[in-house]
Amino acid sequence: MRRRVALGLAVVTASGVLALAAPGSAQAAETSCAGRKVRTLSFSTGSVQVYKRNGWICAITLAKRPGVERYMMVSVQARGLRAVVDEGMYSRLAGPRKTHAGQRKVRVKGAVGGGSVSSGWIRF
Repeated sequence: MRRRVALGLAVVTASGVLALAAPGSAQAAETSCAGRKVRTLSFSTGSVQVYKRNGWICAITLAKRPGVERYMMVSVQARGLRAVVDEGMYSRLAGPRKTHAGQRKVRVKGAVGGGSVSSGWIRF
């Protein structure tokens, strides 16, 4: 009987630890883009980092001074497709957002507070 109780307690404890660890690791995985950095678009209140991997373009907007919650936005659009956008009130970053560009030109936009940047149509 004691073995069953001990085994049950061990299983519950292990599942609790995994449940607590999973959201943090999932969040950490979502705060960056895979691939190589191909461009950084800087502006007065932040920057947009653009990454490329196997035809996919991924972008993140980073605040120059993180910590204060304010409007932030990142947008990635492959020519001929709809823009993929993340916008809202954030304190550190907006995104990541990605789209499959293949050989198409891409437009990347970002904003933090009153500052913003747009790349225009460029090929990465």
